[in-house]
Amino acid sequence: MLNFCLIGYPLGHSMSPFIHNELFKLKGIEASYGLNAIEPEMLNDKVNELKSLRGFNVTIPHKTNIIPFLSELSDRAGLFGAVNTVSIDENGAKGYNTDCFGFLRALEMAGITLGGKVLLCGSGGVSRMFAFESVLANAELTIAVRDADIDAAMLIKKEIEDKLGRTAVVTTIDRVDGEFDLLINGTPVGMFPNVEACVLPKEKVCRCKAVFDAVYNPQETLLIKYAKEAGIKYSNGLPMLVWQAAVAQEIWLDVEFSMDEVRLVLNKTEEEMNK
Repeated sequence: MLNFCLIGYPLGHSMSPFIHNELFKLKGIEASYGLNAIEPEMLNDKVNELKSLRGFNVTIPHKTNIIPFLSELSDRAGLFGAVNTVSIDENGAKGYNTDCFGFLRALEMAGITLGGKVLLCGSGGVSRMFAFESVLANAELTIAVRDADIDAAMLIKKEIEDKLGRTAVVTTIDRVDGEFDLLINGTPVGMFPNVEACVLPKEKVCRCKAVFDAVYNPQETLLIKYAKEAGIKYSNGLPMLVWQAAVAQEIWLDVEFSMDEVRLVLNKTEEEMNK
């Protein structure tokens, strides 16, 4: 039996065990996946125990703190300075970032192209990844944030300039204007229980050709509802969650998941969440 887990603190209710166990079943792999709540100051004491596993996933607050304990980083993990997947073998522990591939495959699944003019709302950790991926796809990126988050957005802009030799426009959400090929919501706006909130007014959402909302609880946020009503392509954050798990298993187990296989697990995950 192969053993895997998610580390973070606090973990609360997580869909990760359900998703990973469904993916294992799909491939006929005998493996278990659990949750391991590790307080920040306890990470050092737990590392040897974690290295006895075949691999593990990492969430807040350990995504950067785990790096000193790893022997190697993938290109993306190095670029983002954040790890969400660790693979362990005889050569040591290697850190990966599968969030980015989860994002890219979720877009592909929804028939959304990453490119052209991209409007990104937010400046947190996941928004930073969205920003880098947009620039890597040669998109013209605008980062829109609340007044209080301008400094954080400017830091992302500087990182893009320093690491990728590209640039981005930074503005406040209330000043957003014009048409965009893709709107990405990297903020928690619209997440349960604040389901009546939307990151942008309806008329501005409707001037975008596609929408990606990182929020997946509820599955239909007000932002997704606006996109549906306008007849534009959209995806919530659940396909990204399932895909980043599938890519983690591709790394750990040397398997490959098709769009159809992930769609099966996605449907089961939606049913489980609706319960």
